[in-house]
Amino acid sequence: MKGENVLKSPTSLLLITGTLIGFNFPLGKIAGEANVSPMIWALLVSVGVCSLLFPSLLFRRQLQRPKGKTLRYAVLSALISFVIPNLLLFSVIPHAGAGYTGLMFALSPVFTLALATLFRLKTPNLLGIAGIAIGLIGAIVVSITRAGSAEAPELIWIIAAILIPLTLACGNIYRTIDWPENALPDSLAFWSHSFAIFVFIVLLLATTGTVRISELAVIPWIALTQAVVAGLTFPVFFRLQQKGGPVLLSQIGYVAAAVGLITATFILGERYSLFTWGGAGIIAIGIVITIISQRTKA
Repeated sequence: MKGENVLKSPTSLLLITGTLIGFNFPLGKIAGEANVSPMIWALLVSVGVCSLLFPSLLFRRQLQRPKGKTLRYAVLSALISFVIPNLLLFSVIPHAGAGYTGLMFALSPVFTLALATLFRLKTPNLLGIAGIAIGLIGAIVVSITRAGSAEAPELIWIIAAILIPLTLACGNIYRTIDWPENALPDSLAFWSHSFAIFVFIVLLLATTGTVRISELAVIPWIALTQAVVAGLTFPVFFRLQQKGGPVLLSQIGYVAAAVGLITATFILGERYSLFTWGGAGIIAIGIVITIISQRTKA
């Protein structure tokens, strides 16, 4: 019963989803250093999701072929939410670092809030907006300190990193306004990633003429870990989308940023200045205010 309550609480879903996504950054960095192509690694993420969800949906007799609005949702959600952001993410990480790229996720709530206001969707209360604003200040501090450091990536990679939260925001809004009536989160996650797999395979065949899964053999346990992390992430991700809405969902960026920075430091040995950590601390304050805001609303 307690487990069911956790999966119904937007705050719990926010923390779980953000933490799981935060592990993508160090895993993606390791893959980049092992010369695994970003597209193969992005393909692995979607394969991991479908591999874990398929037997579950089959057992519960919830695996139904998508059609109509559900099919459209799966196709567009795959492109906007997973194909483009993941290609950007795993291309940027080797150049900008796992911690810094993770912190770019912290910009997604601001873009999402702006789009949600534009589309007249449900927006947070004043306390929630304050949490988003404080998180943004932290992200700006981190970006400035990182861009000005001696190990700063080239400008092209900083720009590409900034595009990540913009594409994430577009996905957050789309998945809310076009959510099919009575659709199950697990089913939508499965079919969206199934179509993403199809797109990645087509892109690989078009650009390289082959799908070199053998690249993963260099780091088999890391690849397996990435697949499992992805498989655990997106069932809760889609539940959070359904129960929390696009603006709350976007704030997984704050949690993921903090987890990404910590894991990149302690697991990968990346080093950041005190000012960068100060910015991360400001982001953490934004997370706390967001949680308080959700509990106040509840």
